[in-house]
Amino acid sequence: MPSKAAVIQPILMAGVMAFLMTALITYLNLGIPPDYLGRWMHAFVIAWPAAALAAYVAIPIAKRVTGRIVTFLESRGL
Repeated sequence: MPSKAAVIQPILMAGVMAFLMTALITYLNLGIPPDYLGRWMHAFVIAWPAAALAAYVAIPIAKRVTGRIVTFLESRGL
């Protein structure tokens, strides 16, 4: 069974990433209209759960790929 931190950390990381990315993408798409905050929060509420699910899939893959890259670099003396 995963530790509490292993469950909570991807959710929080996804929340921060979704918060920042939805702010940027909403701004790029709309500028800052009067209803910017509402549109941003709507996008964030949809993006956060999707980002959390993606994090649970991506984190183990990223760990494996990182390990392979580090092993490769170390074998080259880098």
